Amino acid sequence: MKAVQAYRFALDLTPSQERGVLAHAGAARVAHNWALARVKAVMDQRAAERTYGVPEELLTPAVSWSLPALRKAWNAAKEDVAPWWRECSKEAFNTGLDALARALKNWSDSRGGKRAGRPVGFPRFKSRRRSTPTVRFTTGTIGVESDRKHVVLPRLGRLKLHESARKLARRIDNGTARIMSATVRRDGGRWHVSFCVEVERVVPVPARPDSTVGVDVGVKHLAVLSTGELVPNPRHLSSAQRRLRRLA
Repeated sequence: MKAVQAYRFALDLTPSQERGVLAHAGAARVAHNWALARVKAVMDQRAAERTYGVPEELLTPAVSWSLPALRKAWNAAKEDVAPWWRECSKEAFNTGLDALARALKNWSDSRGGKRAGRPVGFPRFKSRRRSTPTVRFTTGTIGVESDRKHVVLPRLGRLKLHESARKLARRIDNGTARIMSATVRRDGGRWHVSFCVEVERVVPVPARPDSTVGVDVGVKHLAVLSTGELVPNPRHLSSAQRRLRRLA
């Protein structure tokens, strides 16, 4: 059976490595804000045209909110918007665009009644001071080194872990895990890397699949089984109180 599991590790970054991660997180924020401004400008323009009585078929064409459409528009404008784009991995810009595409879809589904739960507001621009620095990698060289104390990420290179990644490395070596993505994020003043991993798990087989038993939790007894068996109450509180009285 295949399942998706997350592995999260703290990072020990050097000052230069932290600057590199911050640059990638800033690139994600720039792409997000640029695409959001573009979408919002078209929406505002269409709303203004409606107030003038412009027919729907003559309104300014709407822009697609899908990730492929946002990525195509960004690639066409990145030379002017971010002439330094070559300094960062393309995954950094994709992080911001993907976050916006998801946020717009959630807002649209919530507004149209397709999404349950609390109403989702329209996406906001990301602030450099208030937003959480994060960047996600889905392609390129992503892995755990053989010493299990370092990870490798595109453009960021070799990053040291604060703890051993032996559990994840052991699964990868055995062929029972495949890294799908890696996200670097700063939480509480510390950097972490989270791996989204597809793992192979053995489906547990019950020893007696045809046997069933009912359980009734009680007070006098911890549990009473449908077979008539009584599970005694351990009464930890009473035992601890007796021990405290002896020690006093």
